[in-house]
Amino acid sequence: MIRIATAILAALLLQIAPAAAETPEEKGKRIAVEADDYDSGFGDSVADGTMVLRNKQGKESVRTFQARTLEVENDGDKSLNVFSKPRDVNGTAVLTYTHREGDDDQWLYLPALKRVKRISSSNKSGSYVGSEFSYEDLTTPEVTKYDYKFLRDEACPGDESLQCYVLDRFPKDKASGYKRQTVWLEHKTYRTYKIEYYDRKNAFLKTLTYHDYSQYLDRYWRPGKMAMVNHQTGKSTDMVWSEYRFRTGLSDSDFKPNRLKRLR
Repeated sequence: MIRIATAILAALLLQIAPAAAETPEEKGKRIAVEADDYDSGFGDSVADGTMVLRNKQGKESVRTFQARTLEVENDGDKSLNVFSKPRDVNGTAVLTYTHREGDDDQWLYLPALKRVKRISSSNKSGSYVGSEFSYEDLTTPEVTKYDYKFLRDEACPGDESLQCYVLDRFPKDKASGYKRQTVWLEHKTYRTYKIEYYDRKNAFLKTLTYHDYSQYLDRYWRPGKMAMVNHQTGKSTDMVWSEYRFRTGLSDSDFKPNRLKRLR
């Protein structure tokens, strides 16, 4: 009996030894990989979005759009945002190809100019249609494009009944607008609750918080609102989401740059 108990204890110790031996960098990357794996397999999605932009004085402007996303096997997601209101942005479209390796591809269609403009990687830190989100913020955070460091466990912001991993991720791309990002991920479902962004000088720049999550297809969690606050300018932007639909039949042909002029 003693030998059996000793063998069981030894086996348990072997199972926990690798985790105990993890460095903060290894643990941070492992959590990021697990989060990426958890959200994979949804295929495609469509959602309606409303952007509420506020200037430093609190004056608001509102824009509506539709967001479409397509998973790509062995690469990053493709996404397309098409604006409908107000009238002066109707038909404006932003197409993004996120890649696991190399620069992401992005295109902007402006109806007033009637042309599709490619967004260079050096400009991805620029404001996304006048909001406090950047073009970089629209890309999927591919695991391979960051270095990681686990910081701690703590209660999730906005819901102290849940526990979050807190980790730093460091963009490898020298053209990134950020030196680092601190991310709060819920333990069980890997929902993002908060991201703090630090600029290239490592100064605190923005905070993004996620609210009102709902679950779809018994697995995938999506927020009802994403709130971005720019601490350096005093401006903010809310993205409010509704009418999520999954596996709608979108295909690669729905995400072609030469189709942007015909979208409404």
